[in-house]
This record gives sequence, C-alpha cells and structure tokens, in this order.
Amino acid sequence: MVTLAPELAGSQSVVEELSQRGVTVSLGHSVANLSQAEEAVQQGASFITHLFNAMLPFHHRDPGIVGLLTSDRIPAGRSVFYGMIADGIHTNPAALRIAHRAHPAGLVLVTDAIMAMGLPPGRHTLGQQVIEIQGLHAYVAGTTTLSGSIATMDMCVRHFQQASGCSVPEALEAASLHPAQLLGISHQKGSLEYGCDADLVLMDDQMVLEATYISGVEVWRK
Repeated sequence: MVTLAPELAGSQSVVEELSQRGVTVSLGHSVANLSQAEEAVQQGASFITHLFNAMLPFHHRDPGIVGLLTSDRIPAGRSVFYGMIADGIHTNPAALRIAHRAHPAGLVLVTDAIMAMGLPPGRHTLGQQVIEIQGLHAYVAGTTTLSGSIATMDMCVRHFQQASGCSVPEALEAASLHPAQLLGISHQKGSLEYGCDADLVLMDDQMVLEATYISGVEVWRK
C-alpha cells in the first residue's frame, strides 16, 4: 500500500502504474479537491488514509477527499474504502457517525498507533521525533500537536461500536473483513470462512481480548 497526495504533479500516472502492479493506492496527507480525488480513483486509487485527518476540512462547495464517500463518479463495480482513527481523540464521534452512515461498507478501522502503544506515560521516540504520552494522547514533545496514537485495535472497535451504535458484527468487520476486501485478500484473511487462514482473536461479551490465534495456534492468552 502507498499513500500519496493526488494534487501533486505526476501523481495520476503514479496511481495508474502502482495500481497495475497490484499496489493498493490510498489518498491522504493532501489538500486535493474532489475532482482531483475522483480522477485518482478513476486511475485506480481505492482507499482514503485516516479520513478527516491531514486533509482539507469538508466544505459544502468542494468537499475535497471526504466527498468520495458519496461521489457519483466512482467507476461501476468499484468501491472506495476509508480509514478512521476511532480512538476518541483524532475524530469526534459525530464525524465518525457521519462517515459511517454515508458509506458503512467502506469503513476500515485504523489505530494510527506508534511504537509507544502499550508503554507507560512519558517521553518516547518516533523516528527522530520525541513524543510525549499524556493519558491517551501522543504529542510532539513540548507541543499540543498530535503525533499518532497509542490506541489498540480492540479499543478502536469498542469506541466505534459505542459511538456509531452499529452492531457488534459491523464493528468487528470494520477491523477485519473490510481491510481484507480493500487489499484483495478476503479469500484468505478477514473472515472465518472455510479455507481462510485461521488467524483470529477470542473476545468476551464486552469485546475485550481474551486470546490470539495465528494459523490456528494459540500465541497469547489474557
């Protein structure tokens, strides 16, 4: 997968070439308008990197990349998926609900987690940057600029389900089936269908992790 900004010169030919080579192209970290985003989708782009974050805000005259959720210029038989950082920090629950209700089948939960996930509060590194963890927030040290997340996927699933009011299966599919469909590997990953890899998690009724299995073998238990 490659994320790129479709408004940059030469990006459309790059999208086409990557798509032809089987690389999933995502649109993000961008100030593209809707027509630029639609053109990229027509060339083969199929995903939006963390919707609403690091892109132009929605505007009623030109909704930008966000407009792809309800665009009528998506090629027949194609679907645009979009990532949402459902950590309760990066995206307001109302924005999460708007996106989900506009295009529920395309929602893919992402954590945007950095290497400090699971570590105690304090200062950590992200590449050459110093990151400060305060509660559930990851800031560039000395600022209030968010720099990734420390949310785990099960946290995102629970928050998304509570914020959207969707069913438990819908919440789980946003973290499993939808990303597999996006990557074209749903015959192998993302479901418990016969013939798929036996990679799965066991959760309790509150969707808290109890155990993890890889290829049918238990590798972790609470």
